[in-house]
Amino acid sequence: MSRRSLIGAGLGITAAGIAAAGSGQALAASSDDAAGRDGVAGSEGAGPLSAPARGRAFLAAAMDTYPDHGDIRLTQSYTDQAGLFSTAFTYDNALAILAHLAARGPESLARATALGDALLYAQTHDPAYDDFRLRQAYNVGPYTFYDGSLQPDGFVRADGTANVGTQFGFTGTAVGDMAWAGIALSALARRTGARRFLTGAVRIGEWIERTGRTDEPLGGYKFGVDGANQRLPFTSTEHNTDLVCLFGRLARLTGQRVWLQRRARAEAFVRRMWEPAGGFFYTGTNDGVTVNKSPIPEDTQTWTHLALGSRTRGYARSLDWAVAELAVLDHSGRTNSTVPAGQSYEGVTFSSASLVANEDAPIAEGQPRPDRNGVWFEGTAHLALALRDRGRRGDEARARRLLASAERAQELLGAGQTVGGRALPERPGWCPRAVRWTPGSASATTRTGTRARPPGT
Repeated sequence: MSRRSLIGAGLGITAAGIAAAGSGQALAASSDDAAGRDGVAGSEGAGPLSAPARGRAFLAAAMDTYPDHGDIRLTQSYTDQAGLFSTAFTYDNALAILAHLAARGPESLARATALGDALLYAQTHDPAYDDFRLRQAYNVGPYTFYDGSLQPDGFVRADGTANVGTQFGFTGTAVGDMAWAGIALSALARRTGARRFLTGAVRIGEWIERTGRTDEPLGGYKFGVDGANQRLPFTSTEHNTDLVCLFGRLARLTGQRVWLQRRARAEAFVRRMWEPAGGFFYTGTNDGVTVNKSPIPEDTQTWTHLALGSRTRGYARSLDWAVAELAVLDHSGRTNSTVPAGQSYEGVTFSSASLVANEDAPIAEGQPRPDRNGVWFEGTAHLALALRDRGRRGDEARARRLLASAERAQELLGAGQTVGGRALPERPGWCPRAVRWTPGSASATTRTGTRARPPGT
């Protein structure tokens, strides 16, 4: 079962969505969140926490929810109400590391370091493989599954192996997930100087080179492997964009030119996905020969800008395409919307297919019908950060509006949720509105909804 099919089934909301907005603000030059303030928990009389700090408070609560199951732990991705129990996605934890590092306080650094060490543990304690791969997700606490079977362990099982998320089939390894974990570990290596984090990041890069590299006409690096260790045939623009960043970081940190060559290979694939007539990037290819023309996702427009430095490469129009073609405004008057009366949220949806979803067809049995105007807050944060980076006239004002919408959702939505049976902090940053999409791969079609957030891979 892929992360995309999970979202297609209409399940859950992950921790990292609002954290992406928080870390984006913290990294932006115009951030008003004090760099030296941890903001993970408010002290008495300290006043209200900023939106990024409340987002990190959610991440802290999700990280600390199983104290009886050891110090080696990951952050639970979904609230209990989502029905995925203690699932912790690798991608989400990579983002959590970056969000904690952006805070720059000692407590946040300690949390980032602990999560990085947990990823390293998973690399070297896989129950089936010794090639330093990371799985799509892990379990981090005990629960009783739907069929009545008990999952008794924390992140570290009784036999010492990492607790892979087998109950939901999250056993495959995607190049994008691995790349983000490598980016997070490389960021820890740079911040702490600890050699173990660079070693872990290099191992990830080498796994991707061995497993993902393809000599097909369009080139680049393929999607990864499924739970049976079978190579997947798709090649993703988003994944190769991730690799531009990872391989570039490894080149700087190791001084080895081979990483520059690998970065160039990934970048060449991304460039081949550019559509100059429309000013956007396509999603990828299923066979390595033919470019998928639909759907057109948001993240391949924003992450490419951030990775390629598109001020000088002519790709900055991709942000304008996302602003013009994927903008949504959700409120209670929209078809199938679950936004409470009197509230509205603006942002972007996941892809061009989201806007033409069949509003009369439930995503899955027992699930709500698609809301074409459902806001994907993680993608909205991508866009805000990319606009701030581009810095053209009007970009900053638009970025502020998008972030204000995410902060309003943080204030007003998602109350009464728990992780591991524990109540979340007040207004912590759990954002329960985003998009869903149907099962697929690099060519997956999307549907919008209200209680799920798509992954970055």
